[in-house]
Amino acid sequence: MHLNPTDSLPDRKLRSRVAELLVVRASGHLEDQQRRYPRWELSNVALEQLLGRGVGGVILLGGSATELQQRTAQLQRWAQHPLLLCADVEEGVGQRFEGASWLVPPLALGRLYDQKPDQAVALAERYGRCTAEQARRCGLNWVLAPVCDVNNNPANPVINVRAWGEDPTTAGTLAAAFQRGLSSAGVLGCAKHFPGHGDTTSDSHLDLPVLPHTRQRLEQIELPPFRAAIAAGVDSVMTAHLLLPELDRNQPATLSKTVLTALLRQELGFQGLIVTDALVMEAIAARHGAGEAAVLAFEAGADLILMPADAEAAIAALCEAFEAKRLPLERLDRALQRRRAALQRVIHQAKPETTISMNVDRQLEAELVQASLTTRSTAGIGAATGINLIRVDGVFPCPALQGTAPARQLPEQWGYRSVVIHGHGVSPWQDDPEAPLALDRLGEGPVVLQLFLRGNPFRGGKDSQEPWKAAVQQLQRVGRLAGLVIYGSPYLWEELEPVLEPHLPAAFSPGQMQEAQRQVLEALLEKSGSSIAPGDFTD
Repeated sequence: MHLNPTDSLPDRKLRSRVAELLVVRASGHLEDQQRRYPRWELSNVALEQLLGRGVGGVILLGGSATELQQRTAQLQRWAQHPLLLCADVEEGVGQRFEGASWLVPPLALGRLYDQKPDQAVALAERYGRCTAEQARRCGLNWVLAPVCDVNNNPANPVINVRAWGEDPTTAGTLAAAFQRGLSSAGVLGCAKHFPGHGDTTSDSHLDLPVLPHTRQRLEQIELPPFRAAIAAGVDSVMTAHLLLPELDRNQPATLSKTVLTALLRQELGFQGLIVTDALVMEAIAARHGAGEAAVLAFEAGADLILMPADAEAAIAALCEAFEAKRLPLERLDRALQRRRAALQRVIHQAKPETTISMNVDRQLEAELVQASLTTRSTAGIGAATGINLIRVDGVFPCPALQGTAPARQLPEQWGYRSVVIHGHGVSPWQDDPEAPLALDRLGEGPVVLQLFLRGNPFRGGKDSQEPWKAAVQQLQRVGRLAGLVIYGSPYLWEELEPVLEPHLPAAFSPGQMQEAQRQVLEALLEKSGSSIAPGDFTD
């Protein structure tokens, strides 16, 4: 990663300017051994070298909010030039960094908008402001949100509850409100994933989705939320790794000049930064090398290259393309001008504030959960010796289900022993479509079933293939279902709630965080009339 001593000064200047276009991935933790995803998160040695050579941005994940303050300050010292520092905090800073506010998914407000539009818009704007204020305190100046995809396909495995709505009016109205909240607190926003990833049944982290939609259909469904975000002053737009044959038969949107330049830049009139989605995702990486992918994206109209599979290869390939005049230097000038203009809008707030307090907005967290919570049945879950059966999407432990999580502790106080099902654990399933749960593996007694399931990247819809409807019916037939709680997907709730016996207590929250768990379970406990109070922990 060291400069070749034979490089000429003009070459070095070009490499430094090209490096500004890159946004590389780093852990929010300070030490290399703390990295959660070392495949993508660069080591400190590599980061310091790349930033010293001019790389212009870093996307972060992991650690606490206070640790992130130290990390962003460290990265800025290594760079010695203003950085774009960003994170995928679509659901508040606490979604990715412990100790900050973790808010319900945007689709919760999309559902609320149908009944109470004014309340939903007001909450969406507060949501954006809360996210921006806490991001700024941590040293971030760029929030990779709002999601402007319209989740009109319930089978979508990757967008799902991340969208602000299931129709273009709702999605656009609430995304614009969120963006106004970001702007009011002086942080850059990013509308994604252009021209719309909501109607896919595959995950671009794993494969290349194909959307057969015409331009007329895009105008009706996919494009209106992006138009609304642009009108609200969104600073950047992120591309989607998906193929739209009606627009470009050969290249996905991220690599398509028709989509990025002709449609987004010229027809929609967007003058801000265009940033690729992560180029390490299989939709791109499986088809192009790191260098060629970066060149194709920039050639198509992107200004910033997010997470190239190999930063050195991307810089070298871009430099070669400029030197060979495949890419005009005027494009480089315009991209850098857009980047610097964006930084100027937040430069006075680019450093972390001196206080380490996050001013966690507990009131907003609680309001959002309460506004989106659904409960049924007047009965509650009574104390008993039984099983607290929890399914988490992914592996355990996870952010939603740490040791102190109410979803574990409260049922345990009522006498239920926790059994957690996760992707790397023992399977609870047996080969019987009518009775798919292997109850002999779980133990005896009534079962409180808690499902933490939602559309998540890299899962590829695996969780949706599990027979939970048949499992719920099985538990009811043998008289063992004590209650059901779903955290996450409204589509799973809509599938399971109709088959529940009327007397059974059940609840749904789109949020999976501890505030959602607490509100759901305390409500069901109060209905049961149990004498065990929350906090009376016993082992």
